Amino acid sequence: MMHCTSEIGTTHLIIRLDNLEHNVRYLRSKLKENTLFMAVVKAFSYGNNHCEIASFLQKKNLADYFAVAYVNEGVELREAGITKPILVLHPQMADFEKITFNNLEPTLYSMRILQQFIKFAKNQRKKEYPVHIKCNTGMNRLGFSIDEIEQVCQVLAIEKCVKVKTAYAHLFASEDKSAQFFMEKQISNFIDFQEIIKKYFSHKILFHNCNTSGILNYPQAHFDMVRSGIGMYGFGNDPAYQPHFRPITILKSLISQIHEVPKGGYVGYNFGFQAEKPTRSATISVGHADGLNRIYGKGVGFVYINGKKAPILGNVCMDMLMVDVTEIDCEEGDEVIIFDEKHTSEILAETAQTISYELITSLSRRIKRIYVE
Repeated sequence: MMHCTSEIGTTHLIIRLDNLEHNVRYLRSKLKENTLFMAVVKAFSYGNNHCEIASFLQKKNLADYFAVAYVNEGVELREAGITKPILVLHPQMADFEKITFNNLEPTLYSMRILQQFIKFAKNQRKKEYPVHIKCNTGMNRLGFSIDEIEQVCQVLAIEKCVKVKTAYAHLFASEDKSAQFFMEKQISNFIDFQEIIKKYFSHKILFHNCNTSGILNYPQAHFDMVRSGIGMYGFGNDPAYQPHFRPITILKSLISQIHEVPKGGYVGYNFGFQAEKPTRSATISVGHADGLNRIYGKGVGFVYINGKKAPILGNVCMDMLMVDVTEIDCEEGDEVIIFDEKHTSEILAETAQTISYELITSLSRRIKRIYVE
């Protein structure tokens, strides 16, 4: 057979920007015409590089807003030329100067953060600096409770140094059909927040509540804007929706060396694998420092070589892993697919009883990334 040799010669990620565009357009097709779309590019854009992803979405005018978890992510976006509004989901007091210097928009989620940011904004002589209110509708992670929101609005309504742009909440199980009662309760709670907030402000405040699965499963909760992270990157969190999504990330490597392991021989660290029969082992140049964690070792995880599944032998090493190619026709230098559009990261993650989010956000920045339009 013909052997597929890697042209890149090293472990690399191919990132399909055409698939990204497809996914965003599909998600946007679920929205009403005036509903805005916030692209969540936190965590290095789920392993894909937030600067590249945001630049592409801005160029194509596919996002109205960007969201990052922490301030440094937003700073990097500004340095990369992103001019659209950027919401910081989890700012800290130490970040306030960077926030205002880079025109980032902080979430106010506690009385401590609210009071300290107002104090900072006053000292900086800011006028109507954009801020966002986080509402806690039942997830109990960040945000003001319904009992606090009246006081929050009273403070923000009289302060001229800040201006509330949006108020938002988060659905904690929108992909889980059995949790529909709880999600509808959360949505109802958020509507109660909205009614209180509207009383205090004469200008239009944008309300947003839905993540990817919320967009798909709870159209009544789209409100003024929606947020999507995992959906943009190709996962619908539901077998019924998955055919509409195209994973954007393809992780490839190559066979560095092949060993003929005799019966009784070992492979890798700490006697992680002992051959019960003569075994052909291939060493691949990717390891737990690249995001393929040790949990995938000892046959839990696998890769694909020349179209065939090769289970991982023994423990995953820091920079390498070994796989069983006894039944696979392959050579040193042949291409290895860790995951792609067919053999997805979601499938690989499920073998380790985790989720695609964890796997793709763990991918090391040392992996070469190649962007394809």
